Amino acid sequence: MASVTREIIIEAAPAAVWAAISDFIEGPVRMAPGFVTDSRPDGPDTRVVTFADGTVLRERLVALDHDALRLAYAVVGGSLRPTHDNASMQVVPHGDGRSRFVWIHDVLPDALAPGIGAAMDHGLAVFAGTFGGRPTPGR
Repeated sequence: MASVTREIIIEAAPAAVWAAISDFIEGPVRMAPGFVTDSRPDGPDTRVVTFADGTVLRERLVALDHDALRLAYAVVGGSLRPTHDNASMQVVPHGDGRSRFVWIHDVLPDALAPGIGAAMDHGLAVFAGTFGGRPTPGR
C-alpha cells in the first residue's frame, strides 16, 4: 500500500486551523477555496467534494477527535475509485502561535499515490495561504 505524507508549518494558531479542518462538510472549501469549489453532505457521515479540475470525490468520515485535533476520512466513490483509501489530517501546536499540519493518505493501488501526492501539495499551498502564511516544508 502506498502512503503519502505531507507536513507543513502554518502561521496560524492550532484552534484556528482545527476549526476549519474539523468542519467535515464545509472544511474543504474553507481550507482551500478555489482549489476546492464545493463540498456538500451526502448522508450522515459522507460528503461530496468537487475540485477545480473537475475531480469529484465522495468521502466518508472515519473519526473526528477534538482532543487530538485529528480527522480521518476515506474516499468511497466519485472520480477516483481506489480499492482502499484512508487519510488523516492532524494539527499539532508548533510554538509561537503556529501549527504543524500533518496529512497522511494511504491508498491502493499504489499507482494512485503520485497523483494524490501532487493534489495534496497543491491543496497545502492554498491551505497555507488561506491562513495568511507560507508553508515551511515538513516531509
